[in-house]
Amino acid sequence: MKPKNRRSSRIRASENERGITRRELLKGVISAGTAAALSGCTWVEKDSGGVRRKSVLGKADLIRRENEKPGTRDWLLTNTRIDPKTKYRCPWIEGYCSRASVRAGEPISFHVSTNPPSSFTLDIYRMGYYGGAGGRHISRLGPFKGVTQPDPPIGEKRVRDCQWEPCARIKIPKDWPSGVYLGKLTAERDGLQSYFIFIVRDDRPADFIFQCSDTTWQAYNRWPSQFALYDDGKDQWYWGPNVQVCFNRPYGKYCQILDAPLSTGSGEWFLWEFPLAYWLESRGYDVTYISNLDAHADPKGLLRAKGFLSVGHDEYYSIEMFRHLKAAIDAGLNVAFLSGNAVCGRVLFSPDSRGVRHRAFERVGVFGPPGGTRDFVAMKTLAHERPYANELIGAHSTGPVTGGADWICAKPDHWLFEGSGMKHGDGIPGLVGWEWHGDPANIPGLEVVATGPTQDAPGKLNGGVFTATIYPGPKGNFVFNAATCWWADGMSEPPGYVRPSVYTSPKGPDPRAQRITANVLERMKRVKPAV
Repeated sequence: MKPKNRRSSRIRASENERGITRRELLKGVISAGTAAALSGCTWVEKDSGGVRRKSVLGKADLIRRENEKPGTRDWLLTNTRIDPKTKYRCPWIEGYCSRASVRAGEPISFHVSTNPPSSFTLDIYRMGYYGGAGGRHISRLGPFKGVTQPDPPIGEKRVRDCQWEPCARIKIPKDWPSGVYLGKLTAERDGLQSYFIFIVRDDRPADFIFQCSDTTWQAYNRWPSQFALYDDGKDQWYWGPNVQVCFNRPYGKYCQILDAPLSTGSGEWFLWEFPLAYWLESRGYDVTYISNLDAHADPKGLLRAKGFLSVGHDEYYSIEMFRHLKAAIDAGLNVAFLSGNAVCGRVLFSPDSRGVRHRAFERVGVFGPPGGTRDFVAMKTLAHERPYANELIGAHSTGPVTGGADWICAKPDHWLFEGSGMKHGDGIPGLVGWEWHGDPANIPGLEVVATGPTQDAPGKLNGGVFTATIYPGPKGNFVFNAATCWWADGMSEPPGYVRPSVYTSPKGPDPRAQRITANVLERMKRVKPAV
């Protein structure tokens, strides 16, 4: 899987709404000691914004009210640079978070390095719709005295586990709603910028859980140079065991499909997931956000929603994640895999070098039959054991895995297509890619709702067949599989979004894809949560 980079476009920053002021936030700052002072570390405890919205939190209109607040496009990076020697990192300023997801009231620390040393500021934004701006400024921290932090040694199984000192440690204020949050780092020395990213989660009942695919973000993270789950020191697209990656490091520039400056520090969020979140929040859907790691560690949390959304490129699952999601479906949860290549690689989580759970993982198996994916190099060395992904999703990754296609209607009379105007054989151009699902499972009641041949280039078939499917659950619920990484491209085109183009090219927001998604969501809302 080595697609070439393509078209690049960015929308520059415009509005300048700052949310709470730096002065208001820093009223809660307490010194953290001598060691912290060397790196400019601060400890923040105060809730932001002053006024609590207890009457709103936990209610279905939370997201709608959140998006009525003033937004800004200042979250966009305007001055980025990648070190050509590494191809992926921005050593001038880069950072990571101590946690992938965090609840209100829980601590999280931010770890930043600047090389050469430079003072820097940190602006935190919540991503959403916000009148089309795409983000809301939450707080500003700093300026901090930046230091050059050491590159971690190459550990066992090639793991790179940073042990950087924090620049700041905060408790998430109670009025920060669940969502995807960006930290925008700006070095004062030369104005260079990059991101870090984290998820604020909650425990409230909601209509929909949006699962961010951050195990896959980390699997493809090559920071600092060639140290992804795909690098064994010999092959840059290795697909075997005995390689480990760790969340204790910055996200480098994403290594596939396109040259997107926004991906520096933000995993795959902007590439395949943000357009769906932007669209959901623009319509006021009641959505809450989690990490893949939450699906692994908190099975009961899946039962608080009516629908669960797997989004974008959701490739790497632990066996616990698989079982938790399967149990939730059996309990009545609706699920939509608005994703491709989902539940393909089986991973095993491990503690990091400090003993923090679930901060590292390695590939240990494949959720599919032997040879079923026309195995990549070294994939045959991994266990191919049940459960298979199509037994959960309805279909799964199968040969040749990569490629593209139009998303072609196969059952126009199905409720899925109500109001879309689609007829048998009608296609949404280029929406299938760059990885997809086929090989539908023999599940009672399963229907193939869209299908067609895949291709390596327009008019050049590659022997694959994608199958979008839907099957009934045991309690009036259902599982829908859109069978493409690029489904969200049909939803919206937020600020800064760069359209992918490899094998085929999706064409952007399409009213038919939007109506199909709305039909799925509205049908989900009719089913009561399992708890």
